[in-house]
Amino acid sequence: MDKEIKKRLQQGEAPITLSFLPDDVIGVSGMIHINASPEKVWTAITDYDNLSSNLPKVISSRIISRDGNEIVLEQTGKTGILIFEKTVHFRLKAREEYLKKVSFEQLDGDFRIYRGEWNIETYPEIQGTVLFYKAEIKPVFFAPPILVSFVQYQDLPGILKAHKKRAETL
Repeated sequence: MDKEIKKRLQQGEAPITLSFLPDDVIGVSGMIHINASPEKVWTAITDYDNLSSNLPKVISSRIISRDGNEIVLEQTGKTGILIFEKTVHFRLKAREEYLKKVSFEQLDGDFRIYRGEWNIETYPEIQGTVLFYKAEIKPVFFAPPILVSFVQYQDLPGILKAHKKRAETL
């Protein structure tokens, strides 16, 4: 991790990167520094049945099934901005690698493509934990890629900061 990113993270920023991929797919990634152990960050991001209490725009989230480290989740959330806000529903298959990563992919729902991962990392020169998020997104409903990217750019910092707040208060 380069010095500038480390500095931004330690100042409380949540840097976000967007990319425009082929076939109108939006790539989004972000990260945040959390003053908590990897175990507390893990607890925050894997508390699937309570995500609606802790994350903005998540209306409901529940585990449908669990088989070892594979989970099927059903979620409802809000996406968009102002009059363009839409309620979305989807089922995700998630795979956990304890204290390291949660990868996910939509099984069915309101996205043509919705897949990504949460990664938990520590660095000797940074006290605490760094939480990374990356995803590829393309809704089923019509939304210009520039609008999808704008919504992601607006929403992801709030999601990262909510996970930070939850982990730091555990």
